[in-house]
Amino acid sequence: MEVKEAMNQGVITVNPEIKPLEAFEKMYKEGVRRLFVLDSEGNPKGVISYSDLIGVLGSLRPTNNNIAALKISDIMTEDVITIDSDNAIEDAANLMVRADVSGLLVLEDNKPVGVITKTDICRMVAAEMLVPA
Repeated sequence: MEVKEAMNQGVITVNPEIKPLEAFEKMYKEGVRRLFVLDSEGNPKGVISYSDLIGVLGSLRPTNNNIAALKISDIMTEDVITIDSDNAIEDAANLMVRADVSGLLVLEDNKPVGVITKTDICRMVAAEMLVPA
């Protein structure tokens, strides 16, 4: 099975200038646990996770006025780990384990088209095991 058969289509993105609280609100509204940061040409520049945001927002003190100055580009993880939509699910699982990440940005022709997570792979494996061939 290929990644494109198990991925979530579409990518929830933000630009690098967005504020952390805005990113948190977008995650909540969209029901996702990660946002991909794209530059003006649509190229991946980073990723910000729910736990990253909670850690940063929880450590900030509003009286220091540091919240207003902080941007997602200041706290995002710059190494975006990607996989091609035509790769095998096994490749995605191995890549996630080796890189210690829970989701990968899926590309087609070097453009973001979806996301695949450990949860997606677990659902696929469970479906295969529970449904007789």
